[in-house]
Amino acid sequence: MKPYKKIVLAGGNGYLGTVLAKYYKDKADEVIILARKQARAIDNIRTVVWNGKSENGWTVQLTGADMLINLCGKNVNCRYTEKNKAEIITSRVLPTELLGHVIHKMPDPPKLWINVTSATIYRHAEDHPQDEENGEIGYGFSIDVCNMWEDVFWKSETPRTRKIALRMGIALGRGDGVFPRLLNLARLGMGGKQGTGEQYVAWVHEQDVARSTQWLLDHPGLEGVFNCTAPVAVKNTDMMHTIRKAYGMPLGLPTPEWLLDIGARLIGTEPELILKSRWVKPKRLLDSGFKFQYEQAEHAVHDILSIKA
Repeated sequence: MKPYKKIVLAGGNGYLGTVLAKYYKDKADEVIILARKQARAIDNIRTVVWNGKSENGWTVQLTGADMLINLCGKNVNCRYTEKNKAEIITSRVLPTELLGHVIHKMPDPPKLWINVTSATIYRHAEDHPQDEENGEIGYGFSIDVCNMWEDVFWKSETPRTRKIALRMGIALGRGDGVFPRLLNLARLGMGGKQGTGEQYVAWVHEQDVARSTQWLLDHPGLEGVFNCTAPVAVKNTDMMHTIRKAYGMPLGLPTPEWLLDIGARLIGTEPELILKSRWVKPKRLLDSGFKFQYEQAEHAVHDILSIKA
């Protein structure tokens, strides 16, 4: 008998949703993905269409769920035009607000609701790590988005549903995430430090992301804000060196800040995504007894590269 009846992934058709669906496939009777487009069912993983804005037939899928994980949000890997800013905000706030409204009315709602937010809510930090208790909130558009996102989440009244805001670092894996892009830079001989290289990378192996959600599900006394990042953050220059070494590329051209700015404009993204120093510590997960499989970036990179594409 599988330990769980139903896991629901709202907005779960992206990279991280795919990781979580595969992880829970053998642990739950069914895994439901709420997505805008229908997809073919694979084993006990099936897609239910929703638009993230209105109630309709999808709401019944939440009934009796062991856990709901909300992954909704437009990719921030874009230029921060007014149009994109509005979409980044609404794609996070509206689905979260809707889920809260639906759960509030349900007689048998999900036992746990994890809202995957972002570790970028903390300030640029090169002096010491930011944790859930003493971390300092930063400023700027990205932080404003995180604040609005979490405010809506906490304001929703869900007396029968435990809630956790999971502040996610950069998930590393072989799927369509950040790691393949960094690996491509290394392959092309461009995998040197970016900017000064002194900025910290708040990373986490994709399997530790999945394992942490199960840990939170299995410990009903845990709620509130949790950071989901590896215990050992690394500087950008060290992360790029680790990837180059694991791939077998001895050299990597550095990218100065002025060139990053030009490149970001050319490919339609923001240099902040690379240059901000995210030094974040998962204090509450560690204090609760959770053990990361991949504490060191070197071990995570070697594991990812050992998996055939």
